Parts: sequence; C-alpha cells; structure tokens
Amino acid sequence: IKQVVDDFVANLAADPRVNARFKGLDAAKLTKLQTNLADQICDVTGGPCAYLGRDMKTEHAGMNITEAEWNATVEDLVKTLNKFKVEPKEQQELLSALGGMKKDIVGQ
Repeated sequence: IKQVVDDFVANLAADPRVNARFKGLDAAKLTKLQTNLADQICDVTGGPCAYLGRDMKTEHAGMNITEAEWNATVEDLVKTLNKFKVEPKEQQELLSALGGMKKDIVGQ
C-alpha cells in the first residue's frame, strides 16, 4: 500500500489540475499525508490498519475542492492502480469505498 500511495502522491504533485493543493507542504506534512492515505486505504479495504486521521469533512473544510479536482484526483489514483496492475474488481471496490467520502470532500 505504501508504494501505491507514494506513486499516487507523486501523480498528484505532477498534475497541474491539483498540484497547487500540495505546494508548500514540508516533509513532515507530506509524510503525514502519505501515512494517513495508506492507513485510510488499508482501513477501507478491510484492514488490519486503522485510519486515525480527522474525518473527511473536517479535514477538507474551507478547501472548496471542486468536482474537477475530485475527478482529477480519481484519475491520478486509477493511473497508479493500473501501474501496479490492480485488478479491475479491486479497483472498483476501492473507488466505491472512497467515493462514499466525496460528499464530505467536494465543496467543503
């Protein structure tokens, strides 16, 4: 999961549609982001990890993330999942689990 998250974060950082959100993150904040993402992915796919970060609504409050940014982020994740040859069924399961968080992220 760590390798997938590291690649996903690299995709986000390289994507001009969303990378402004990540500019200026110092090493500690970047590490925390990666750890939280890995724990969250591990948690929503059945563990054994537990996501201990803030809830998505609190975490994204005031960020005004757009639908276009959400879509770009999903595309960046799919690019990573394809790179690591994650099967379509497992990709859909993960995207469905994460998709349930969209209402707490977009437009907050």
